[in-house]
Amino acid sequence: MAQPISAAQFREDIAFVRAMIARMHPDPGFSTDPPAVHHALDRISHDAPPTLTRDEAWQRLASINPLLADGHFLIGYPDWRKETRAWLAEGGGLFPIEVNIDPDGALYVSATPTRVVSVNGVAAAELVSTLSSMVHGDTARFRANLLGQRWWLYYWKRFGAPEAYELVLEEEGVRRTVTMPARQTLPRILEHEARQPFDLAIGRDGSAVLTVDTFNMADPAPFLAFARDAFARIRAQGVTSLVIDISKNGGGNDAVWLDGLMPYLATQPYRTGSTYRGLARAPAGAPAKAMLGEIATWRQPQSENPLRYAGKTYVRIGPGTYSSAILFANVMQDFGFATLVGAGGAARRTQSGGIRDVVLPHSGLALTLPRFILDPPSGRAPASLLEGDAAGPEN
Repeated sequence: MAQPISAAQFREDIAFVRAMIARMHPDPGFSTDPPAVHHALDRISHDAPPTLTRDEAWQRLASINPLLADGHFLIGYPDWRKETRAWLAEGGGLFPIEVNIDPDGALYVSATPTRVVSVNGVAAAELVSTLSSMVHGDTARFRANLLGQRWWLYYWKRFGAPEAYELVLEEEGVRRTVTMPARQTLPRILEHEARQPFDLAIGRDGSAVLTVDTFNMADPAPFLAFARDAFARIRAQGVTSLVIDISKNGGGNDAVWLDGLMPYLATQPYRTGSTYRGLARAPAGAPAKAMLGEIATWRQPQSENPLRYAGKTYVRIGPGTYSSAILFANVMQDFGFATLVGAGGAARRTQSGGIRDVVLPHSGLALTLPRFILDPPSGRAPASLLEGDAAGPEN
């Protein structure tokens, strides 16, 4: 069991957070109000108890995550996936069901109309409010979607891991109480991450859906081969309407879509963004200087590619679309390669990126910060959210 953290050590961690934000973030004001962040850290520091566990330290520090308002700017656990697997391997349990949270904050059993009224005697609305106060992300909609995916993690780290859960459920006005043992299998999000994240489905009506759930691939070769085969099948079967589904794609490596998708989609020169902000390299011990620039690399379409797709193209987005997937959507929209459809309004078109983690010295928690901020190809749009067009299939 980890050693407790003293109040003095916790305050040193807070000072470390302040210093790293000042030293490493290219522009905190892009997503947050820096004086408000410092005021919140002052309050957290002042209210520190004599000793804290690691989870108690996170509960307090994570309260600034919604204020930071950026999916690449947060205080969290260095490797929550590994920690979850270790917890389950040791016989621990997690919240027993998958859930989602609607825009009004109501908690539902995932993919059903069944509402969760309470958990172990605590109203679901209170649980959602408490856990939402520690979630990171651009907007409330983004954070609600993320909390739904990782409810089991936030519940565990905030309320512990009971062996059983008493759930009051409601469907069509009828309530029932069920008692369920803690889950001892991997949550859905971790299961899905272990599966092949891409697929092609071709209908008999000349339509196709190409699903890519992540661009985070250690080895992009299998995806590049899949994409080549997919566009060969699309051509052979005469597809006239293509939906590229990135509604659950949280990003990853730009090279995956630049090399795997754009050779078949681009019809004119394009670039991944317009202007950017970052920090220039500085001598050891010296403060980094702000750097402003413009993306100068224009990529050419592969006009002679025999597999280049010429039909109608749509890109389906959702509240889980983020990071590199936003950049892909921006390029497809701004250069007229596709129409965006689906659920938008969750994340900014201007994206931070190039994230790095710094570990807090005493708690072992991690501060995640971006290296740069990139404006979409159409130009600076700091408050503009990625939106889906009403036109197109299956919005």
